[in-house]
Amino acid sequence: MSLTSVFFSEVLGTAILLLFGVGVVANVLLTDSKGHGGGWLLINFGWGLGVFAGVYAAYRSGAHLNPAVTVGLWAFGADEYAPGVDVTFGSTLVYFAGEFVGAFLGAVVAWLAYQKHYAAHDEPGEILATFSTGPAIRSLPWNALTEAIGTFVLVYIILKFGDTPSQIGPLAVALLVVGIGNSLGGPTGYAINPARDLGPRIAHAVLPIAKKGGSDWGYAWVPVVGPLVGGALAGLLAQGF
Repeated sequence: MSLTSVFFSEVLGTAILLLFGVGVVANVLLTDSKGHGGGWLLINFGWGLGVFAGVYAAYRSGAHLNPAVTVGLWAFGADEYAPGVDVTFGSTLVYFAGEFVGAFLGAVVAWLAYQKHYAAHDEPGEILATFSTGPAIRSLPWNALTEAIGTFVLVYIILKFGDTPSQIGPLAVALLVVGIGNSLGGPTGYAINPARDLGPRIAHAVLPIAKKGGSDWGYAWVPVVGPLVGGALAGLLAQGF
């Protein structure tokens, strides 16, 4: 497939992932939403099902939906990212571009869906939390380590799915994301995906959201660097084993 098709496939898949993800957090946190107070498990399943839907939407490009997955495949030594798409520096940049653009657009559409609830909500920190992650205890090196660990698990297991006799595809990845959220999501909110965090954070910064406050750019490098390191290490280790 062409790199243009790869770009639009990743845009669509990542946008759907973020529409589900930002949407479920907004549902749980925002004023007068019917899911208000639904809790951590509802958020985890919302993100997991967002992955499930996004993978199907972007199946033609291999449904990376995550720069850390793309980097992990590169480190793993994959010959192709998807049928007919060679692993090159140029194709990697196309995947990155599609993932970040899709994440931004998905967050914007989720904001449109919940616009009245954002307007009614008074807590800037919770508004930001619907878009991007933040630490429960702020310690940036440790927060980055947590993100690297969670992403390592995600990418390593995704790569090892290919070694199993039978695969259940998107459902397996969705359940993996739910499991990571339940087990490792507490310290940082488990971005485990640079596009998932940075794209919506930019959306938060530019959208006209009442009482939105700052976008916490001092933390923004953590859910980018940590997942990229974790994804690269997963690819290298999976190659060795």
